[in-house]
Formats: sequence, C-alpha cells, structure tokens
Amino acid sequence: MFRFCEENGRKLRLSALYAGIILLFANPVAAQSPPEGLWRTYDDHSGSARALVRIYQQDGALFGRIEDSFGPGEGEARCEACTDERKNQPIVGLLIIRNLKPDKDNFDGGDILDPETGSVYRCTLHIADEGRKLIVRGYLGISLFGRSQTWVKAD
Repeated sequence: MFRFCEENGRKLRLSALYAGIILLFANPVAAQSPPEGLWRTYDDHSGSARALVRIYQQDGALFGRIEDSFGPGEGEARCEACTDERKNQPIVGLLIIRNLKPDKDNFDGGDILDPETGSVYRCTLHIADEGRKLIVRGYLGISLFGRSQTWVKAD
C-alpha cells in the first residue's frame, strides 16, 4: 500500500513540475517588453525599405513617429492626403501610430495613418521572432478586413 502511494506521489510531483514548466513558457510574448525602439518599414509592392519609425511609450500608450523616409525627395515630402491635424505636415516627424495599449500578447485600441492615402485605420501590433520583428495590422471595423506588414527592428 505504501509503495502504491509513494509511486503515485512521485507521478503527481512530476506532473506538477511539467505543468509548471508548460505554464512558464506557454505565453512568451506576454513576458516581452513593449515594441519600443526604431523599426524599419517596407514598401508593400517593391519590398524595399520605406522608412524608419520610432515607437515610444507615453502616458501608458504606444505612439510611433517617422524618423526617416527613404527615396528621392522623401525628406521634403508632406502628408497632403491627410485630412486631420496632420494635413500638410512633413512626413519625417509625422505621428503615424497613436494610443495603442497592451492587450494580452498584442497592443491595440489605437490607430495608424497611411501617409500616402491619408487613411486612418484601427491598429494592432504583435511582437514576433523574439522581438526582432513587429507585425503591424491596420484594419477597418474588425481585424479580418485589413492588411498586415512586417517591420524589422533597426536598433
């Protein structure tokens, strides 16, 4: 009888140890830091580097500002298509991500601006590849109706 209890007790301890290990590693993204830093964006059509965006935290929310834009004449370009307070503002220095808050393993609740079209979309960010990539999804209504871009850590 004691042998039966001892053997089951050992199995129970091993099961608890395995469960603890699984819980520890089950959601590694939630343990990662926010995606603050400099990120390189890419053109959807050509795949070439498009801009550098600095993501930073302010008052508990994430924001993103264009620090550099690539291509001829990009440094002087303005957001002519914008319809809000960013209309005719220089592209370099333009605030394109606003008010994203942490939500489980994502950051969402804010918006992202497409400076080419002036369109503002709801936005969600997801850290990938051990913090080296950022999946940025802009959408209308629900996330199903949108598109994603992968940004690469630049710093």
